Amino acid sequence: MYTVYILLSEKDNKRYIGFTDNLERRILEHNSGKVKSTKNRRPLKIIYTEVYEFKTDAMKREKEIKDKKGKFKIS
Repeated sequence: MYTVYILLSEKDNKRYIGFTDNLERRILEHNSGKVKSTKNRRPLKIIYTEVYEFKTDAMKREKEIKDKKGKFKIS
């Protein structure tokens, strides 16, 4: 299973969008400073997730969200 996730930086209130096959591990990596793009934006919290069976579907959805992030609304 693959999870598409959105994190919110509690430091600058900006979002980070990604996908992973191990959400718990990935969040720990983000919050411990191991991810270059978020290490200066910690702490981060999960604000949204979607689960997919196939990696290709998760990758496609991540790209859709990133392409529309200024207009994307999560209900």
